[in-house]
Amino acid sequence: MTKVLPGPVLVDVQGTTLTKEEAQRLKHPLVGGVILFSRNYENPEQLQKLTKQIRQARSGPLLIAVDHEGGRVQRFKDKGFTHLPSMREIGEYWERNPLWAMRAATEVGYVLAAELRACGVDFTFAPVLDLDYGVSTVIGTRSFHRDPKVVAMLARAVIQGLAQAGMASCGKHFPGHGFVDADSHIAIPVDERELEDILTEDAMPYEWLSDMVLQAVMPAHVIYSKVDKKNAGFSKIWIQKILRQRLNYQGMVFSDDLTMEGASVAGNITKRAKAALSAGCDMVLVCNRPDLADQLLAELDVIPKEESIQRLMRLIPSQRFMSWAELQDNQRYKDARSFQAQIFSK
Repeated sequence: MTKVLPGPVLVDVQGTTLTKEEAQRLKHPLVGGVILFSRNYENPEQLQKLTKQIRQARSGPLLIAVDHEGGRVQRFKDKGFTHLPSMREIGEYWERNPLWAMRAATEVGYVLAAELRACGVDFTFAPVLDLDYGVSTVIGTRSFHRDPKVVAMLARAVIQGLAQAGMASCGKHFPGHGFVDADSHIAIPVDERELEDILTEDAMPYEWLSDMVLQAVMPAHVIYSKVDKKNAGFSKIWIQKILRQRLNYQGMVFSDDLTMEGASVAGNITKRAKAALSAGCDMVLVCNRPDLADQLLAELDVIPKEESIQRLMRLIPSQRFMSWAELQDNQRYKDARSFQAQIFSK
């Protein structure tokens, strides 16, 4: 097979093994990654086989990713995977002991990344940087704290743990999803605050962490009506003028899932992808709708940008990690599990 560079579309797979149709889809030149879900997991051994099948299907770099944050958003549980605390639990511990909360966040990040990497998963869309205003049902316990300084400090600690296992990070949902009640999976949220209010609160963790710490960002499917009529993921104002220029962020930008209701404002799946890419996203996600993924791959006519390819390549680990069996005997991993269990034991 001819080696191909990764494209700007991230797709998913439906089961615990790769079908012939899915393997063929992964060969498409516009595909650059795969996102996994709970339905793709039975146990660590099966997951290792699936990620191996995915890699064998494409003769070139491919990012294998997952939404794996801890708390209620943890795709792989049981059969060996550690039950991780929610980010709110870490934030609540900060109120009692900030320095130990920082260490706990690092240990949680390490366990999270080590278990994924031992199963062949490259990347997680974490941590959540949204502020906890106490109103968002979709964010809720996924947020560390109301204070952006605390969010930035704890996120940095989680990112350090991820990095110790050779995994990059993704801050979401830029510039902030915590102020609105509506769930962008099923609705079109609108945030009516002024730009400066958002930048001095919700967006501050992104500026403080920057691309030197935070290698990727995912914009929110939220319309900030005082800034742009388009949602942040389709907005040149948010991605190019504010994120890239004002905040000087040079890392990877992923769209959120284009099949979500919050993305419907841009039209059909191809129009959504074109809108996200033209706004400045490096890669677009199409989840849970293989029919729409195939439609997009058939209709999207773009040439992957060199800078987007390079940003994506920086997210793909270059070093081999331990096998699952090796991980179970690793003292660093044992200590990290023990430490976080002492603090967050149920």
